Amino acid sequence: MNKPSTSAILKLLEQQYGRRTWQPSNDPLSELILTVLSQNTSDKNSRPAFLALRKAFPDWSLLLVADLEAIAEPIKSGGLATIKAGRIQSALREIQQRHGSLNLHFLADMPLEEAREWLVKLPGVGFKTASCVLLFALGIPAMPVDTHVFRVASRLGLIPLKTTIEKAHLLLEKSVPSSDIYEFHVLMIEHGRRSCAARRPSCGSCICKNICTGYDKYSTQS
Repeated sequence: MNKPSTSAILKLLEQQYGRRTWQPSNDPLSELILTVLSQNTSDKNSRPAFLALRKAFPDWSLLLVADLEAIAEPIKSGGLATIKAGRIQSALREIQQRHGSLNLHFLADMPLEEAREWLVKLPGVGFKTASCVLLFALGIPAMPVDTHVFRVASRLGLIPLKTTIEKAHLLLEKSVPSSDIYEFHVLMIEHGRRSCAARRPSCGSCICKNICTGYDKYSTQS
């Protein structure tokens, strides 16, 4: 079976889950903090941790001088609280030092690769975190690749086997039109959660089964 087109996949996912349009989720600095909190945990845990941190520190600049224990306390529900507290504080201090203020809106005026490179130089920020900030907060067409997107894209045949997560970001960005990246990302996650699960994927009822290069292999696990 030939590699399916991303446009064909997106059309099917829209039929299954409906269309999605981009709206700013947070300011980019808040999105950065939320995404760091989401590392190695679910949205169910990270969102309450973010809200608790915001309540404890209504001005993010307060995090620059706070004790790590004070930062870690409200984010315990998200897991790895001490580690994430250190990452958040270090990233904010780096932003303050490099940019002169706690503001990331200037990234909107930079080319995608330059903006992402600026972000990945921050402590605790990788390709996925940087791409989330750019896409969700600023509408810049960066493709975040989490475990769901990576798994579904691999099974569909959009990326080669043994592709690294970082390489997958770039491959998918090139294969999906810029105007479709937000919707493609969101619907791929939806499909990964609801149909193309890591274990026992629902291949028989999958909307993409007729164009999925991995159907014969993974349908036996259903």
